[in-house]
Amino acid sequence: MFRSFFLKYLVYPRNNINNESIAILLWIVKDNIHSQGDKNMTETFKHIETKIIHAGDPKPPIEGAVNLPIFQSSTYEYKGQGKLKYIRLSNTPNHEALHKKLLSLENAESALVAASGMAAIASTFLTVLSPEDHFLALDCLYGGTKGFIKNVLDKLSIHHDLIDGNKPESWESRLRPETRAIYVETMTNPLLQVPDLKSVVRFARDNNLVSIIDNTFASPINFRPPEHGFDISLHSCTKYLNGHSDIVGGAVTGRADLIEKIKQTLKHLGGSMDPHVCFLLYRGIKTLSLRVHYQNSSALKIAAFLETHNKVEKVNYPGLKSHPQHMLAKEMFDGFGGMMSFELKGGLQAARHFINRINLAFIAPSLGGVETLITRPVQTSHRGLTSEEKKSSGISDSLIRVSIGIENPEDIISDFTQALSSIP
Repeated sequence: MFRSFFLKYLVYPRNNINNESIAILLWIVKDNIHSQGDKNMTETFKHIETKIIHAGDPKPPIEGAVNLPIFQSSTYEYKGQGKLKYIRLSNTPNHEALHKKLLSLENAESALVAASGMAAIASTFLTVLSPEDHFLALDCLYGGTKGFIKNVLDKLSIHHDLIDGNKPESWESRLRPETRAIYVETMTNPLLQVPDLKSVVRFARDNNLVSIIDNTFASPINFRPPEHGFDISLHSCTKYLNGHSDIVGGAVTGRADLIEKIKQTLKHLGGSMDPHVCFLLYRGIKTLSLRVHYQNSSALKIAAFLETHNKVEKVNYPGLKSHPQHMLAKEMFDGFGGMMSFELKGGLQAARHFINRINLAFIAPSLGGVETLITRPVQTSHRGLTSEEKKSSGISDSLIRVSIGIENPEDIISDFTQALSSIP
C-alpha cells in the first residue's frame, strides 16, 4: 500500500495532491516508520527484564513523555487509516501498546487485553468451541473457570471431559470425533499441581486440538507458554501482571489467527479494557520481574519453614523437593512462583484459629499483589463448587492458600510462627 501510494503521488507529479492526500501520505509514512521501528527495537531486546520496560513504547515518545499517556477517548477521527479506532474494538493507542508489550513478554505472535480474566477465558472458549463440540479440561481448575464451564458452556451444549494432568496415557480414551481443544493451568489453583505440559502440547498437535493454558500463577517471568508450543496463553492481569491489587483485567496471547478471532468475540461481548486500566496495567507490568523474582525467593523460604513445622500436615509448593511434580516444575519453569497452600494437623478448627491470629497478611481473595494474602479457597475462589466437586478436586474445608507478597520473608515467617504457636 505504501509503495503504490508513494509512486502515485510523488513519482508522478501530474496527479493533483490535495491537503487530505498529503495528510494520508504523511500518516502512512509515519506509521510505517514507527511500526518498523517498534519491530526492530523489540527484536533487539534479548532479556525479558528489558522487554518489560521498553516493549510497546511508542517511538519517538509522544511529546517526549517517558510514560505512555492515557488516551481517554472512546472515539477517534477517521483519516483514511483503513480501520476505525474505538475502545470496544480494543485498538486505541493504550490497547495497542499493551498488546505489543504482552506479545513480546511471552514471545507470542499476537496479544489481546480484556476487561477481566474471565472475559479473556469466556471469549477464548466461545471462539474455539461451538455447540456440540467437545474439549478436555484439567480436573482441578480455578473455581470461576469451572463455574463458567458448568453454567454457560454446558447450557450451550458444549461438552467436556476432565483429565488427570499427569496421566497422559489416559487422555486418548477421552477423545471424541468432535473434540476441539485441551485446557490446562500452568499450576493448579489451589493445590499447586503441575501438569505434564510437554505432553499436553504434543497431544494437542497429534490430535489437531487447540492447546489453551491459564498462565496466571506462573506469569511470563516463570513460564512463557507460546515458547513451548501452546496455541493460547491466558492471564488474569488482576494478579501478577499488574501486581498492585488495584485493577481487574485479562489477557490472551498466542497464535495471531486465533487472537484475531478471539478479538472479534470480545468485541461482541463488550469485554474490552478501559484505557485508564490499560495505563495502570502498562505501568504495573514494569515492575513484574522485580516483584516475581522476589516472590519466588520468599515463597521458597516460607514453604520450607512451613514444611518443617510440627503443626503443619502438608505443604503444596512446587519448589519443595517433596512436591510430586518438583522435577517437572524444575525442568519447565524459571521460578516456582509466589503461591502455596497447606493443611494443618488440627483440621478446620486449626485453620480458622491460624487465620484469625495472622497480623501481617490480609485475609482476602485474589493473589499476585505486593501484599501477602491468605484465604481458605472454600470460602473464596472455589465457594461455588458443590461438596462433591470440592472433594473430587482434593480441596478440603481446612485448606489454606497463601499469595506471598514482597514483604521481607522473615517478617512473614515470624507472623506465621506466632499464629501457629497459638493453636491449641
